[in-house]
Amino acid sequence: MAWKTLDDMDLNGKVALVRVDINVPIEEGQVTDDTRIQKIVPTVKDIIAAGGKPVLLAHFGRPKGQVVPALSLEMLVPALSNALGLPVKFASNCIGGPAKTAVSELKTGEVLLLENTRFHAGEEKNDRELSASMAALGEVYVNDAFSAAHRAHASTVGIAEILPSCAGRLMAAELKALEAALGAPERPVTAVVGGAKVSTKLELLGNLVTKVDNLIIGGGMANTFLVAQGIDVGKSLAEHDMAETAREILAKAKDSGCVIVLPSDVVVAREFKAGAASDVVAADACPSDAMILDAGPKSVEQVSAIFEASKTLIWNGPLGAFEIEPFDVATNAAAARAAALTVEGKLISVAGGGDTVAALNKAGAAKDFTYISTAGGAFLEWMEGKELPGVAALSA
Repeated sequence: MAWKTLDDMDLNGKVALVRVDINVPIEEGQVTDDTRIQKIVPTVKDIIAAGGKPVLLAHFGRPKGQVVPALSLEMLVPALSNALGLPVKFASNCIGGPAKTAVSELKTGEVLLLENTRFHAGEEKNDRELSASMAALGEVYVNDAFSAAHRAHASTVGIAEILPSCAGRLMAAELKALEAALGAPERPVTAVVGGAKVSTKLELLGNLVTKVDNLIIGGGMANTFLVAQGIDVGKSLAEHDMAETAREILAKAKDSGCVIVLPSDVVVAREFKAGAASDVVAADACPSDAMILDAGPKSVEQVSAIFEASKTLIWNGPLGAFEIEPFDVATNAAAARAAALTVEGKLISVAGGGDTVAALNKAGAAKDFTYISTAGGAFLEWMEGKELPGVAALSA
């Protein structure tokens, strides 16, 4: 799929409408994690360096088409200005008089932030009239919000169909990384998929078994696959009603030449709490009064060996209950091995999804992965093989 980048656009003297994701956590009016804000800095600065005037479009929270003062983007102006090191102006609407006036008064070297796009009901409906009203404010459209690319909204698709469009630096980096991981990857390709429930990742698993060489399954999902093979998992989290579905996935993987890897040994405990007494047992030897909470050391060795024989790794979800010790060992160890291979230039590693990012950060491995996506839903839909409307609109 071809798309233009900032380098392909004439930005000099032009107003660039930039769709960004700055949906950051706020406590008592203060930004507690500005990661998403920091990630848009290269795009904004490059637009200014090319002589353009950046006008930021963004959503915040779920106001459901209503004006909700508590969800106003105005409170993000200080954090944006601090991250950019530039003056950031604010307009009380993303269309109409306030927006037009603010755009007309914007000086070179300044940035304008428009009010929450979701204050308009037409945003989530990709309303043509709203799209046209926003598009009328600028001359070029830049989408730098991959995390919102799975939504066909006015600010992610509608404007792109009206104005000359391109991907921002963050969007372009994400698309390049994803193309390298699943589009035209170096093989062998290995995927790690963990998490609590098979039912939430059916489409993901169904797509991956046709695309990757090895599929390592961890977390509660692995327990469901063990159940599907007739193994007693005691009191472990498992979806017993999904056993037949798990068997279908195993059969599809076999037909596709994909090797599904389940834990060979596991860490079990009688209670789910930090520091709980635990034992390592074979995967088919979980006591009836215990629960599986992590993969065991032999499983980690097997996973590490697969990583070492792979060229590309896609990671979504932990191998165990990584939030509490001692059930974070397998995730930490496997993440460290993947990070080390990446640093050595032997592995392309791409990871994404909320729990995944948290787990890799906790393991201290995230910084060494080739690419970490913070996109959540968009990353998962891409892994499921779905076309993302916000990306498709850029290549139209």
